[in-house]
Amino acid sequence: MLLYSSITKKVLMALAGLFLVTFLCVHLGINLMLLKGDGGLMFSEAATFMGTNQVIKVFEIVLFAGFLLHILFGILVSFQNRAARPTAYACGNSSETSFFSKYMFHTGIIVFIFLVLHFIDFYFIKIGIVAPPPGIASHDFYHRTLLLFSSPWYSLLYIISFLFLGIHLNHAIQSGFQTLGWNHSKYMDAVKFIGSAYSLLITVGFSIVPLYILLSK
Repeated sequence: MLLYSSITKKVLMALAGLFLVTFLCVHLGINLMLLKGDGGLMFSEAATFMGTNQVIKVFEIVLFAGFLLHILFGILVSFQNRAARPTAYACGNSSETSFFSKYMFHTGIIVFIFLVLHFIDFYFIKIGIVAPPPGIASHDFYHRTLLLFSSPWYSLLYIISFLFLGIHLNHAIQSGFQTLGWNHSKYMDAVKFIGSAYSLLITVGFSIVPLYILLSK
């Protein structure tokens, strides 16, 4: 029963994680609209659509559920693994136990802290839990983003957070495929490559935006 419970947690965590991977692509696409140089027109239109479309509102609930499931089962699996193996974590050949897999829990905690701050800065303002900055409407994500990324310290925190997210994703994608049984030797090298390329794309893609805004001041 304990084994079944452990496997179930890992599968649910993997499914939720792979779902969040697809969301990051959408989020990145919207963020990159800030580079268009049209005064935030395209970005604001996309943000308005995301905030008013009824289908998207349902998707937000699914997204929250995905975050909660991934975080909850990630914590449970991590503590369950530590209880089962009080000695240092090892999996197969030591060369295979990379930095990425060894610090999955730690990078996950850092990403979670950033996620909470990110929600406070944007989503909580939108729904009225947190008051917006003076002169900026609660649904004005464009000027709110410009204000935040105009701060070198905030931009640095943002970039570092996505660096840790990239580290987390590099192993998470490979681990997710393995947990779901999609780890045939014929295509695991391709999965590893895709995982590394995707994590690099997310890290660089999200980091470009604050750098662009800072350099455009």
